[in-house]
Amino acid sequence: MSKGKGSGGAGKHGKDVYVQPHPEGWQVKKQGNERASAVTETKKEAEKIGRDAARKEHSELVIKDQHGRIQDKDSHGHDPRRTKG
Repeated sequence: MSKGKGSGGAGKHGKDVYVQPHPEGWQVKKQGNERASAVTETKKEAEKIGRDAARKEHSELVIKDQHGRIQDKDSHGHDPRRTKG
């Protein structure tokens, strides 16, 4: 069963998790949600919370810089098979 838009096909893939700037510091927000899952003072704290959430959801962690541009991505359990044959 596929969850959310752009899940990349069938399988257990949760909502992607975003770490991005927030007026009060940094926020962790799941794809499609209007509200942040967490707001932290530091980006490092938000990345830890976001990474744990992405692992739990078997989804992608997307980390943005202070200008809102994608800085890094890390997949947690939804990598397509890359072997030939």
